[in-house]
Amino acid sequence: MIVIIDYDAGNIRSVEKALQYLGAEVCISRDPELILQADKVVLPGVGAFGTAMERIRSYHLEEVIHAVVGRGTPFLGICLGLQVLFEDSEESPGVPGLGLLGGHILKFREEENIKIPHMGWNSLELQNNGRLFRNVREEPYVYFVHSYYVKADDPSVVTAKTQYGTTTFDASAECGNLFGCQFHPEKSSSTGLAILKNFIDL
Repeated sequence: MIVIIDYDAGNIRSVEKALQYLGAEVCISRDPELILQADKVVLPGVGAFGTAMERIRSYHLEEVIHAVVGRGTPFLGICLGLQVLFEDSEESPGVPGLGLLGGHILKFREEENIKIPHMGWNSLELQNNGRLFRNVREEPYVYFVHSYYVKADDPSVVTAKTQYGTTTFDASAECGNLFGCQFHPEKSSSTGLAILKNFIDL
């Protein structure tokens, strides 16, 4: 059973449909008991960092997420769900993230001919043999929608990078049983489905 954590952050149904299409048994819940019993857990999300962390804490999910990761359950954060795994964000100064990964969320700087948010298809530069990208072709194209990006402290956890304008940012991370994608695999066609299938098969 894969549990998708519901913390009112949007984008849940499209993730659910993609996982079900791949044959996974999926449940959407914020029930701590159910989340702790899951074989795998997904934290999707779109929106603001501060609001997301407020909801995670108001639903008493912070301790549950730490417990799930601590017991070795495969855990996937998508888009905002990746960002909250880190320490903090320029979007919401003073609001701590979950702190499961070292690093910070930075805002794209204004550049000529560059639109913010970064929205659309970009190729990935794969590195560090990420398990989510097993049998995925080199420089795959995936779909992004975001105004802030991850800068991880430890380069060894970064499994994919992307360039937007003059900024090269961390597009995917992996550390033990913890996985994250800045892009939306559920909206990234066959490549995204292959990435989700690799997560299901862990």
